[in-house]
Amino acid sequence: MQVWPGERYPLGATYDGMGTNFAIFSEVAEKIELCLFDEWDVGHERRVELREVDAYVWHAYIPGIGPGQRYGYRVHGPYDPANGLRCNPAKLLIDPYAKAIDGDVRWDPAVYDYTHGDPDRINTDDSAPYMPKSVVVNPYFDWGNDAPPRIPYHHSVIYEAHVRGLTMRLPGIPEELRGTYAGIASPPMIEHLTRLGITAIELMPVHQFVNDHRLTDLGLRNYWGYNTIGFFAPHHAYSALGHLGQQVQEFRGMVKALHAAGIEVILDVVYNHTAEGNHLGPTLSFKGVDNPSYYRLSEEDRRYYVDYTGTGNSLNVRSPHSLQLIMDSLRYWVTEMHVDGFRFDLAATLAREFYEVDRLSTFFEVVQQDPVVSRVKLIAEPWDVGPGGYQVGNFPPQWTEWNGKYRDTVRDFWRGEPATLAEFASRISGSADLYQDDGRRPFHSINFVTCHDGFTLNDLVSYNDKHNEANGEDNRDGESHNRSWNCGVEGDTDDPGVLGLRARQRRNFIATLLLSQGVPMIGHGDELGRTQRGNNNAYCQDSELAWVDWDNADTELLDFTRRLVEFRRQHQVFQRRRFFSGLPVHGREVDEPLPDLAWYTPDGREMTGEDWGNDFGRSVALFVNGEGIRERGQYGQRHHDDSFWLCFNAHDAPLDFALPPAEFGHRWELVISTAEPDQDKGTTVEAGDTLCVPDRSLVVLERVA
Repeated sequence: MQVWPGERYPLGATYDGMGTNFAIFSEVAEKIELCLFDEWDVGHERRVELREVDAYVWHAYIPGIGPGQRYGYRVHGPYDPANGLRCNPAKLLIDPYAKAIDGDVRWDPAVYDYTHGDPDRINTDDSAPYMPKSVVVNPYFDWGNDAPPRIPYHHSVIYEAHVRGLTMRLPGIPEELRGTYAGIASPPMIEHLTRLGITAIELMPVHQFVNDHRLTDLGLRNYWGYNTIGFFAPHHAYSALGHLGQQVQEFRGMVKALHAAGIEVILDVVYNHTAEGNHLGPTLSFKGVDNPSYYRLSEEDRRYYVDYTGTGNSLNVRSPHSLQLIMDSLRYWVTEMHVDGFRFDLAATLAREFYEVDRLSTFFEVVQQDPVVSRVKLIAEPWDVGPGGYQVGNFPPQWTEWNGKYRDTVRDFWRGEPATLAEFASRISGSADLYQDDGRRPFHSINFVTCHDGFTLNDLVSYNDKHNEANGEDNRDGESHNRSWNCGVEGDTDDPGVLGLRARQRRNFIATLLLSQGVPMIGHGDELGRTQRGNNNAYCQDSELAWVDWDNADTELLDFTRRLVEFRRQHQVFQRRRFFSGLPVHGREVDEPLPDLAWYTPDGREMTGEDWGNDFGRSVALFVNGEGIRERGQYGQRHHDDSFWLCFNAHDAPLDFALPPAEFGHRWELVISTAEPDQDKGTTVEAGDTLCVPDRSLVVLERVA
């Protein structure tokens, strides 16, 4: 076999049409062997020593090696866990830059670098028979005229989805395409997304991940995928076409199809930790390549790992090589896979250069100046499990955030919790208290009521307690409780009163979400009434419990959600780019211009400081003024003078709301009622009239004269 020196960059395996360049970083290695595996004889291994080393990058070029070639590495060097060094050539390692990975980890003692019962004694059993293999991929793909939709944040509606769970039971998708990237790209799936009005699909982790040893022993699987081992590789199990690089082309085809439908692709990425766990975890890749460069090690004892994620380890963003890995991965997914943005899991971990979260950390500085990554959507999950990890509102200006305060407050308001009104008003009007002071806008708040982590929307209003028994942890895992929703019987019931109340509460959440300032995010299947039977932590449930049940979809809720998404799209006043000021808007010829926003008590008085804490604080009226809003373009609204009166009643009894005086408008038309969603839109009321708003409901009136 011919072996040429090759190049040290790019890292990974790079095919050029005639051969493949292999390059891997390791500062601690004394020798590295490239291991090549035949496709049909998986036990046959050829080893090639990488003799060229530049700036700690070991590299070689091998003519004739092309797409589909399976490979791995063996790293020779010191094995000294007490000093953080874990080189062990008996362990076959996944290339940290592998663009495709074939196979799953088979949980044999050989995949651990230490001897069972003695973590400091080396295990010299060969792990190759039990390890996934890295794969050389074909970099060429016909993108045609593919172009990013580039939908502005304030016009975005995000749909959080799981590749497998969303498509496993969708009628119209061939069996062999269900649960795959091709299933997401199928006409039935794209039709559902476009009819719903979705502008971006946010896919739960698609980076190659590992099924945990513990879950495998329990007969379960890591369904969610927050257990990454390959930051460049699309997860092979989501591919219908094959695992020897075909998953890369299938993923690209999915992106191309979604773009053609005007839908952006956002990836939920997990750069905060890997699947190798703590000092007792397996050696699969980074740990054996260069443990101290890739992981945060304890300063007191370097055999142990710093853990800000609750998963056993944290990636070392203080290391330039670890930081390079993250940035190279992000650029690859944008430039080579054409994705439109990222949602960063436990993003606060990436800001921990020392101990505390630092919004001026190197990671944020590098992202800020990167000409590729800085231009796509960047969404932070702004917390981790470490001290001071809850950082909602504290990320740099170019970052948007999952607004956990929005979720909690909106839930509390419709639950009927006292003393929530003031914060509720702040959250639905854009959370200015979190984002205004650092140059950000309302759309920096990614609003959500439910997501993958917790109850589905249906279960949120149907269960007072979690039911996670199927997870094998005696119901100890997941969110501790749901508090009382006063919805009567928990779970399944035939009581029409209970069912009606649950349906109304679901509509309240959907309507509130889509009428709030900020970017709404809908959890997949919530628009269909999806249930997990009270399981609020389905991370290990790759089964019908977690998959979307399309056959039993709540079509009335689906129609209501579609209508609300379209309503939001048509009215720019619900998609503002700037915060409300409360000041008069000079948008038409009147003696006294009206404010852009105003809050009123049900009896028609403008809210004062004292009013926000009164008992009636479970209800409020909101005037939003569309005068003066003018925006043109594909996603702009059709009218620029829309104004609305919103009545929120979270009480358990009907309330009379006084309509505003004539200067606000002479006649108002009922356009939305969560209590009576099929009510005739033609119902009108006059200025100064009183409108009875049913218990636990939201009413929207549009000014028509």
